[in-house]
Amino acid sequence: MLYVVRHAKAGSRHDWDGDDDTERPLTKPGRRQAAALTDRLGREAISAVWSSPYLRCTQTVAPLAAACGLDVRTDDRLGEGQAYERVLALLRELPDEAVVCSHGDVIPELIHALSRRGTRLLTPPDWGKASIWLLDPPDADGHVATAAVEPPPDV
Repeated sequence: MLYVVRHAKAGSRHDWDGDDDTERPLTKPGRRQAAALTDRLGREAISAVWSSPYLRCTQTVAPLAAACGLDVRTDDRLGEGQAYERVLALLRELPDEAVVCSHGDVIPELIHALSRRGTRLLTPPDWGKASIWLLDPPDADGHVATAAVEPPPDV
């Protein structure tokens, strides 16, 4: 199983005063979502934690990585605006039971592309912040048999 997490709640893009949108942090509710994700995914045998380099993504999975005794590895292929082919290439490189954290534009594009390629969606889509997509690992051709989503934690 691979776990694809949308980052938790971050401050408003429009209210962010920083020079770089990549540094927008999680809000207090976002930090609660990150803790809830750690509670949920910490029950799994997580093998690796990967994230978009954007702060809100790394902050979402940092508590999980720490609880599992792992480092958060960042990869630009998980950043905003990335094409599904790049994300799928990364997923093919990852070990089973890996977690990746990305964005609200990347994950829907990935899931829609997988569906067009024959992935069977077991649940209706949910793109909410801190939602978790559970994907069968891609085969050598990049095919993912099934995908299902767990809604964001209720915090």
